[in-house]
Amino acid sequence: MLFVDKYRPRTLEQFQLHADVADNLRKLVVSGDCPHTLFYGPAGAGKKTLILALLREIYGAGVEKLKVECKPWKIELPSRKLEVEFATVSSAYHVEMNPSDVGNNDRYVVQEIIKEMAKSRPVGIDGQRGFKVLVLNEVDRLSKEAQHSLRRTMEKYSAACRLVLCCNNVSKVIEPVRSRCLCIRVAAPSLQQIEEQLGRVAASEKLSLPPPLASRLAAGCDRNLRRALLSLEACRVQQYPFTDDQQVAAPDWELYIQEIAGDVLREQTPKQLFVVRGKLYELLVNCIPPEIVLRKLCLALMPKLDDELRHSTAQDAAFYEHRLQEGSKAIFHLEAFLARFMSNYKQYMISLGL
Repeated sequence: MLFVDKYRPRTLEQFQLHADVADNLRKLVVSGDCPHTLFYGPAGAGKKTLILALLREIYGAGVEKLKVECKPWKIELPSRKLEVEFATVSSAYHVEMNPSDVGNNDRYVVQEIIKEMAKSRPVGIDGQRGFKVLVLNEVDRLSKEAQHSLRRTMEKYSAACRLVLCCNNVSKVIEPVRSRCLCIRVAAPSLQQIEEQLGRVAASEKLSLPPPLASRLAAGCDRNLRRALLSLEACRVQQYPFTDDQQVAAPDWELYIQEIAGDVLREQTPKQLFVVRGKLYELLVNCIPPEIVLRKLCLALMPKLDDELRHSTAQDAAFYEHRLQEGSKAIFHLEAFLARFMSNYKQYMISLGL
């Protein structure tokens, strides 16, 4: 079992990074008040772990008896019949799903799932919690239509179904949805907290972790605890006993983005843009989020540019990231950003006489 799963807190009492948030959630459950909840914060901060611990606090160990289903849904619309198929993770008390996977049909899927859950209420442990919980991941990736339809559905079925929403960027969730939820911010852990957690995991595994290596693991994970634990396990597989100067291997997709940045800096031609397009497709096919690809590309290019180009590159990256959120084909906007950068870079080099 991976360290990430082996040392994941199972209950709210076991939380150390977000002890104050966990205590408030426990008080909420004890009081019997369980409103719609919105957890937001950066990746690897512990949102999903908090949600699972909250469900266990409400319903007990029964929420860990999970089943994964991938079944087709037939939704009757006024003008047509919609058939979609997607995966859900469910127990007797809750359903977890990612509605953004179905694209523009997300609003119909969310409504249908909530209606289905409202038909059968679970028998609560104490006979009072007669509602199911629907966990929606990546709510910030839902279309605006889906979020607006969610607003009305939250009110209509609140007696039989409570929603737990999870997202990275709360600014992409519309205000009417946020106002109907208890918003809980899950902050990214500090570098010191990550080092302490790595030390605890290493001690539990009877590993000797040198402080310099722990510092590099914490500094290279971008305050993402999940990534830090995965890097620690990768270092153990690579070499053990650990050494002070042991290298921390970067993920393959990050190295690939570094390679793309080197390609566009080396040559600015249509042929090179065609080659880079194929590499961008490969990243997207391997499920690397396009927003992360664009951000990492910009960060990889910045250190190799003069001050005159850094401002325009950051401005272009912000422009195309906004277009990326509004558009439907990520490859168009990623390629447009690189094409704009290559054009600006070539003109700048010509102006210098190089």
